[in-house]
This record gives sequence, structure tokens and C-alpha cells, in this order.
Amino acid sequence: MIRIVTVFALVLVFSLAGCGSSEKSPTSDQVDVAAQTEKEKLIDQIDRRYENPEAHYKLGKIYYNEGSLDKADFEYRVAVGFDPVHYRAQAGIVRVAVAQKDAPRARNIAELYISQTAVSAENSLRLGKAFESENLSEYALSCYYQTIGLDPEMAEPYKLLGFHYLNAGDKVRAEENLRRSFELNPYQPDVSGELGRLGVIITTPHQPAQAIPEQPAEQ
Repeated sequence: MIRIVTVFALVLVFSLAGCGSSEKSPTSDQVDVAAQTEKEKLIDQIDRRYENPEAHYKLGKIYYNEGSLDKADFEYRVAVGFDPVHYRAQAGIVRVAVAQKDAPRARNIAELYISQTAVSAENSLRLGKAFESENLSEYALSCYYQTIGLDPEMAEPYKLLGFHYLNAGDKVRAEENLRRSFELNPYQPDVSGELGRLGVIITTPHQPAQAIPEQPAEQ
């Protein structure tokens, strides 16, 4: 009888352990399988329509994460070939050059792409964000300052500069840029929140009250 109870207890313990394991985060093997499945889907999309810049870009990201830098560079370049303003792919090309420890090449490519956006504040800002997403802050800053030069009344580049300097520990330049962004667009909770944490007293404008239409006089 004791042996039967012991066996039942062990079965119960293993069953509970199995239930708990289903809630654990995916293992590295599961992540690899998911990435492989996504890669196969992207390759299939490209086989069906080669002129698919987004699929080439996403495949390039997978190759980059795998450490296949030459393949990543190729896919990014194909993406840019089909979509010359695919700024995430452009930033990816620069990221590959940095990863290959070819700083002069990375700089030359980045400066070329930055110069190509010098006619549009919006495009310059988009390229800057793409560089930021690849942790290429040096080139992102160049784009943000270029954006301000093209459109000094745009609030977002000041905001992005402010948060960059805040993360870098430069509170003086962070406050300066966040203040300017807030002046241009006071309806930014994240900006006003950071200014408050920096000790800046700000006043958020209220929406003007709507006038009540006059009622026609009774006859």
C-alpha cells in the first residue's frame, strides 16, 4: 500500500512540474526554430515575387542576427535597390559595415544616405530614426540636426535630441532641446513629463472653450 501511494505521489509531482514548464519563456532552440520558420516564409515570398523590398529587408535582419553579415548586406542592398527610400535597409547596410569593423566604409555610406535626404526634413527624420534603431547614434544625430536645419519649426527632432542627451547624461542639452520641442508642440506628455523630472515648471495649454451658439429669438 505504501509503495502504491509513493508511486502516485511521484506521478502527481511530475505532472505538476510538466504543467509549470509550459509557462516558461521559449528556449533558445524554440527561438531558433521560429527564426528558421520566418526565414523560410520570407524566402518563399521572395521566390514568388522577387521585387519585394520589405521581405528582403526582414531576411537581411535574420541573416544579421545569425552573424551572416555578407548575406545580410546583400539582402539590405536588394531592398534599397527596389525601394531607394527604404531607410531601415540603408541603416542596416551601415550597421553591417560597422559590425565588419570597416569604420571608413560605414561613414562613407552613412554620409551618402544622409546627403540624399538633405532636401526633405521628413525624410531626414525618418533616416535618423532608422539609424537610432540600429544603435548608430552618431549618424542619427546628424540626421536630427539636418532636419532642424531644413525645418526649424518641427518639434520631433528636438524631442529626439532631448531624449538622446538625457540618456547620455547631458541634462543641460537635454533640457534645452526638450524645452524647444515643448514650445513648438506642448501636447507631448512624454516631453512635459521629462521636463518636470528635470525641475522645469511648465504649463500645458488648455483647449479653448467652445462658444455656445445663440438661440434664435422666439417669435
